[in-house]
Amino acid sequence: MKHKLLFFLMSVLLLLAEPVSAARLKDIADIEGVRGNELIGYGLVVGLEGTGDKRGAAFTPQAMSNFLERLGIRVNSEDLKLSNVAAVIVTATLPPFSRPGSKIDVTISSIGDAKTLQGGVLLMTPLKGADGQVYAVAQGPVSLGGFIVEGGGDTAQKNHATVGTIPRGASIERAIPFDLFAQGQIRVVLRKPDFTTVTRVQAAINSIIGAPRAQAIDSASVVLPLDPELARQPIHLLAKIEELEVEPDTGAKVVVNERTGTIIIGENVRVSTVALAHGNLNISIRNETQVAQPNALAGGETAVVDNGDVEVTEGEAKLAIVEKSVSLGEVVNALNGLGATPRDLISIFQAMKKAGALQAELEVM
Repeated sequence: MKHKLLFFLMSVLLLLAEPVSAARLKDIADIEGVRGNELIGYGLVVGLEGTGDKRGAAFTPQAMSNFLERLGIRVNSEDLKLSNVAAVIVTATLPPFSRPGSKIDVTISSIGDAKTLQGGVLLMTPLKGADGQVYAVAQGPVSLGGFIVEGGGDTAQKNHATVGTIPRGASIERAIPFDLFAQGQIRVVLRKPDFTTVTRVQAAINSIIGAPRAQAIDSASVVLPLDPELARQPIHLLAKIEELEVEPDTGAKVVVNERTGTIIIGENVRVSTVALAHGNLNISIRNETQVAQPNALAGGETAVVDNGDVEVTEGEAKLAIVEKSVSLGEVVNALNGLGATPRDLISIFQAMKKAGALQAELEVM
């Protein structure tokens, strides 16, 4: 365990020893208005081999009856026994600036008691947006990437058999009207708000424009007004802005996961003067059952006796003093000198935070 811990800590140090490189703006920020829109629809998957919805899903016969009626076939839903049909919810994301005729992927999820959607085909399903308008139509064979087989009382299953996809299974029928430059400005929004990072973004944008026009309005947004000169080719301007390299600033943070023993330490973590001591207390309890047999010439009866043996051992505790304004590497070396395991380190970090010595945000997952 100690060797694994040493290897983990050395790997962290090697990664952090490399110089921090700047990130492209497109990887840490978004352009306001450039986003996808969620679509949803209710559909039917047919052609299942007896693995569809049973009578427990009353909405499936009703939906099938309505579908057949639209095709000119009138049938009572109570007369339908549809073991080869499954009711599903179809979801998709409409990409920004998508045009009619484009294809998008869809996800199909069973909402009844179907065992599997394997081999099924989705019937034509309108996909609606939040405004209730139809923006795409989905149809096609369902791909599961798995299976479920039953026979002789045994079951073999791979992956999830009641959720599937149809790659490029929906055709866009309507575009969402949107003018990206209608407000006469470009707003860059950081995915992780930070005042230091947003000022660096402002400076980077102004550097390519050659004038202090971009302004940071809060910790997440930079607004660039489009004057007549910049409005001539706004798309080219956005392309240049996306490729700008900005070094994001991160706060000091330690993230620990007590369930898995995972520890992530940010490079800006610092520790005030503190003394660390760590020792292991091991308690071993062993129960042994013995039979007590009396002497042949003496009175008494045979009895079963439980003997308990408790052994307590305490590992050697080491004391390490961490000086003021210690860097991450020195903190790791000090903790490694204590011979602590990852789970021990979690307890140490929590104690240091309570003592006010850990100058970082401690997040426990």
